[in-house]
Amino acid sequence: MSVAVDPEYRAEIEAWRVQRLGKLTAEDGWLALAGLHWLEDGDTSLGSAPECDVVLPPSAPPRVGDIRRRGAEVRLALAPGITAVVDGGPVAGIVDLKSDAGGEPTVVRLGDVSFQVLARGERLGLRIRDAASPARREPPALDYFPIDPAWRVRARLDPYDPPHRLTVADYTGGVQEQVAPGALVFEHAGEELRLDAFDAGEELFVIFADPSNASETYGAGRYLYTARPDHEGAVWVDFNKAYSPPCAFTPFATCPLPPPQNRLSLRVAAGEKFIDPKH
Repeated sequence: MSVAVDPEYRAEIEAWRVQRLGKLTAEDGWLALAGLHWLEDGDTSLGSAPECDVVLPPSAPPRVGDIRRRGAEVRLALAPGITAVVDGGPVAGIVDLKSDAGGEPTVVRLGDVSFQVLARGERLGLRIRDAASPARREPPALDYFPIDPAWRVRARLDPYDPPHRLTVADYTGGVQEQVAPGALVFEHAGEELRLDAFDAGEELFVIFADPSNASETYGAGRYLYTARPDHEGAVWVDFNKAYSPPCAFTPFATCPLPPPQNRLSLRVAAGEKFIDPKH
């Protein structure tokens, strides 16, 4: 049975879906990922030549240089004759690489190829993107449940004082620390539900699982964002904007997985479904 949907709300969700595909296929989007390499202390050579420790996409120079990790510090020593673009300008020689732990990481660009340093707990990794990735040219089809206004719910934030610091497992087998300022509490179909919400700057980030993961949606759960609560502690949670995490589309993502308390018993028939891009 079809559900009546206000035209303005339908337009909002359809615009969100267009934006969702745009983010996936952008030059710096998830479909451009071309590698993830965890860095040990010492020097790691990189370039498109097969003998390099980290092999970059073919459009990169055969020998780009060395990544030099010393504890938490990472530097790039560019090979003689190699010029990269960093912060919009050409650089050569030694480049200090800031990880994403402090916000904006240093991004090194060599034509279509770029890379940056990730910090995931005690681990540091090199994330590689290729703007010429075939996955960007042939993106997977995105499928969705019918828009259902009943899955746009008013919730209250039940605050934690102090905020909870949680260790959350991720797709790579590692763990990540997330800060939960509170739990979103709401009702649907007469049942009270509760989801820990994580700090995401100006928004709240929710990682959840539900019975639809078994066959209709991505097996490892889904994500969604909400606004910060208003002065009364209330916030709208719109499951029509729930989406598959990046690891549904690439093996080079580090997606945090739903913590046990965010595994719902109620099937969430809203938001993005999952089509395996390999089939």
